[in-house]
Amino acid sequence: MSTSAMTNPDTERRDALVGRLFEAAIGTLDVFSIYVGDRLGLYQALADRSSATSSELAAATGTHERYVREWLEQQAATGILEVEDAQLDATARRYRLPAGHREVLLERDSLNWLGGLLRLAVGATRPLPALLRAFREGGGVPYPDYGPDTLEGIAEMNRPMFLNLMGTAWLPAVPDLHARLQADPPARVADVGCGAGWSSIGIARAYPKAQVHGFDSDEASISLARANAVTAGLTERVTFAVRDAAYPGLAGGYNLVTAFETIHDMAQPVEALRKMRDLVADGGVVMVADERVGDQFTAPGDDIERLNYGFSVLHCLAVGMADSPSAGTGTVMRPPTLRRYAAEAGFRAVEVLPIENDFWRFYRLVP
Repeated sequence: MSTSAMTNPDTERRDALVGRLFEAAIGTLDVFSIYVGDRLGLYQALADRSSATSSELAAATGTHERYVREWLEQQAATGILEVEDAQLDATARRYRLPAGHREVLLERDSLNWLGGLLRLAVGATRPLPALLRAFREGGGVPYPDYGPDTLEGIAEMNRPMFLNLMGTAWLPAVPDLHARLQADPPARVADVGCGAGWSSIGIARAYPKAQVHGFDSDEASISLARANAVTAGLTERVTFAVRDAAYPGLAGGYNLVTAFETIHDMAQPVEALRKMRDLVADGGVVMVADERVGDQFTAPGDDIERLNYGFSVLHCLAVGMADSPSAGTGTVMRPPTLRRYAAEAGFRAVEVLPIENDFWRFYRLVP
């Protein structure tokens, strides 16, 4: 066989990358078009009826028919919606949301709902000019600059886990803690970096005696957390305050101190962990949940590594670098890194808890 007829490995790799990036571009456009449908209520309006034309859907959602028609055609072309008869005139075609897609796009309490993740992906691109400047000059991008899509996207993405798993899988994995949270006198919980409050609300819902105090340095997050507590009817047992994780005025004596998916975002994680150690009562528990990444760097990485590195480049590292000095952790905080931070903060040991989760690893830090 002549060398010209032989397969060229470089050509194969080039063609594979061309195909991969082309599909990625289509997927990116799908994410943004799904964002449009979610924010404008187009999916919900379709789910409320068996099918709809572009005019009917526009009327139901208060939107412009021509834009809605283009969106419907795009959604059908990409396989998210179904069209009853593609051969009809464009304005006469009827579209529907397949039953199997409703949970993924609309059921916000479901662990299979991905709307929050996709909204976060959109929000992470908001301050790209500032991110490029940080790449060139150093520094970071403050969290508020990422806007409500990032704040609310993170909250919506994690909410189903907090409400479905907190009291059924996560906290019961620590039997002494599970028992204390159900006992008298009422247990006190400090939720550090609580964001929009769903972790705090999830704890309070799972344990009706517990008193939960959520802290976050972002004012917009705390404002949303307070509103969420009102909606949940838990304001008597769940309170929120704008506080940095290392705020010196916080009193101790908590039976549980938590930090869910927030340590890697902090400019000074050691100081935050040191404060968490100070907050916990004798016999209490400090629990940290963060990304389930590998113990060491490998390339190419699996899907979880790819997802976390993507968010780290666009968001988490820049947020952590916005304050100085900064540890510059990034989203991919591997177990040895957390162990080092914990040791520097004065913890005697770090235990990985037997909690199964595709995205997070759970740690018990021993004071």
